[in-house]
Amino acid sequence: MEFEAFLLSLGTSAFIFLVLMFLFTWLSRRPGNVSIYYPNRILKDMDPWEGSFSTRNPFAWIREALTTSEQDVVKLSGVDTAVYFVFLSTVLGIFTLSSLLILPTLLPLAATDTSIKNTRNATDTTSKGTFSQLDNISMANITRKSSRLWAFLVAVYWISLVTYFMLWKAYKHVSTLRAQALMSADVIPEQFAILVRDIPSPPNGLTQNEFIDSFFRDIYPETFYRSLVLTENSKVNKIWENLEGYKKKLARAEAIFAATSNRPTNKTGLLGVVGKEVDSIEYYTELINESVAKLETEQKKVLAEKQQTAAIVFFTDRVTAALAAQSLHSQMVDTWTVTEAPEPRQIIWENLKIKFFSRLIRQYLIYFIVAVTILFYMIPIAFVSAITTLENLQKAVPFMKPVVKINFIRTVLESYLPQIALIVFLAMLPKFLMFLSKSEGIPSRSHAVRAASGKYFYFSVLNVFIGVTLAGSLFDNLKALQQKPSSIVTVLATSLPKNATFFLTYVALKFFIGYGLELSRIKPLIIFHLKKKYLCKTEAEVKEAWYPGDLSYATRVPGDMLILTITFCYSVIAPLILVFGVIYFGLGWLILRNQALKVYVPSYESYGRMWPHIHTRILAALFLFQVVMFGYLGVKLFVWATFLVPLIVASLIFGYVCRRKFYSGFQHTALEVACRELKQSPDLEEIFRSFIPHSLSTHKPEDHQFKGAMSRYQDYAAISAA
Repeated sequence: MEFEAFLLSLGTSAFIFLVLMFLFTWLSRRPGNVSIYYPNRILKDMDPWEGSFSTRNPFAWIREALTTSEQDVVKLSGVDTAVYFVFLSTVLGIFTLSSLLILPTLLPLAATDTSIKNTRNATDTTSKGTFSQLDNISMANITRKSSRLWAFLVAVYWISLVTYFMLWKAYKHVSTLRAQALMSADVIPEQFAILVRDIPSPPNGLTQNEFIDSFFRDIYPETFYRSLVLTENSKVNKIWENLEGYKKKLARAEAIFAATSNRPTNKTGLLGVVGKEVDSIEYYTELINESVAKLETEQKKVLAEKQQTAAIVFFTDRVTAALAAQSLHSQMVDTWTVTEAPEPRQIIWENLKIKFFSRLIRQYLIYFIVAVTILFYMIPIAFVSAITTLENLQKAVPFMKPVVKINFIRTVLESYLPQIALIVFLAMLPKFLMFLSKSEGIPSRSHAVRAASGKYFYFSVLNVFIGVTLAGSLFDNLKALQQKPSSIVTVLATSLPKNATFFLTYVALKFFIGYGLELSRIKPLIIFHLKKKYLCKTEAEVKEAWYPGDLSYATRVPGDMLILTITFCYSVIAPLILVFGVIYFGLGWLILRNQALKVYVPSYESYGRMWPHIHTRILAALFLFQVVMFGYLGVKLFVWATFLVPLIVASLIFGYVCRRKFYSGFQHTALEVACRELKQSPDLEEIFRSFIPHSLSTHKPEDHQFKGAMSRYQDYAAISAA
């Protein structure tokens, strides 16, 4: 990539970001768009424009995001969202503090050396000999064996020490944040329950429910309340889903009749386009009555005959529940497996019945599938990375030669083509990785998100970062590795500088275009207005059309981690990338804070359990950075590169110490947290009912004795499912 192409890419991206930001300012003030830009506030019965437009200043949203406290974030968007912002601010702090020393020190040292002028060794240039302007301020311009390399070695130590300090501080803060939330004086249903799996077969004469009750009543005679046994719900779920669908169609038909005074009709055959034509209101009313009868019959059958080997067990106080979740209840590891109960809304019911050893086998099988996927996905990514350079593109597609010779088109293609191709490839993965994670037998959505996030992170690092880095000189690298397989660190370190400009442009594209689209919400806005005008007939359908979902941690966190890894690994080799890293995480903190306060609605609450995984992956990125710098200093023939070995060991020790000190508090609820007093005595029956699956709850309004938790849970889930 030429210097002009880089500047064009940067300038164009910045211009598009400014356009999108002003577009957001204009569109978000229009009353017809309020449900797109303020859905979180609408759902909480708050004034959408409170504080935002008390002034005509178009940047009022920035002031609001900057002045909002962490407790406001917790109140509006939950602890998990607040923890995500701790992650963003921690990384922002790491790169800002690192920049204060590295930029004024390393840039002059690199700019005043003469390595590039004295040698034309292509393996030591940032952009394959074509991007000398940035080569001159990178480590590529440092002469081999130069004493200046001491400064680069010290810079590695500085970044590492800053990272240790910021991570330790953040871990303590998140631990306190989690404890404060769990100490809440409000009733949290899952704190009074445990999840029990791998329940053995009951003795003769006892039902599964009686067996479970007697087991826990013997152990906890004073505090055991009751149990909810898992049942095989596949058939009853299908009936319930059909019933809910018929209700929506009936509401739609009634809305059309009210608006037009004409009774709507539909055909009863495939997709409503073939078959007998009937009156829609009468037809769906009849189907609803039939489905309610079927549902009641199937519910009785399920509760009596289809009990499974898992249950939710309830206690009268949360100390006992916390104690039970941490205790060994059986001599055999594969029976009476007990963990903390997830939130009712995030339980993956179909996974609870999977047996202990089956879960282990599934887990290792999924790991193998992910490893194979990473290996084979690297092939198309490496191919795309290689072919999207203009030189190779002209060879692969000869008819492109006349087009590519046009200077403007050539510059645009060089600026965006490889980065866009990479982003498209990454967009195909998340759903597949989430499917694999759920297939492990994981009991809750938040746990599945953490598992999918981990897979996506390692996939991104191995395929995108390392894959693209090695693909730049693919055949030379394969030859080198074939001759000496142990040279992988040296090959990676040698290949890194050649791709610095690619990753500089990639990071810029992510924060300018990515966050510009995030803020402006152009895509959701267009889809909503199209649906509202042509498809939606009822208020429920309109609500489904604008419902925003959550922050999508399964893809957002790994995407941030990829930028973190890239910035770490290039922070000393090409220090200019630190500026891009600071902008990425600074803009991310600002824009996503606005979105968290006004747009996104959490689909679950795990009280910061994502943090230990985030912490581990930040350390993994730091470890990779240290290893790469050890290799690159070796390539520079700097004999004191061995001074980095103690630093690599220190990272492993730091990770071990953090895990031993903090992790248990995230794995379990500490008893000192659970023992705090509540505002009022918990309604145990309401807590119990909040865990009942939708398909097993009554559909008669007069039978809803405990509407609080049930109705809140059902309404929210209906919106989420839609």
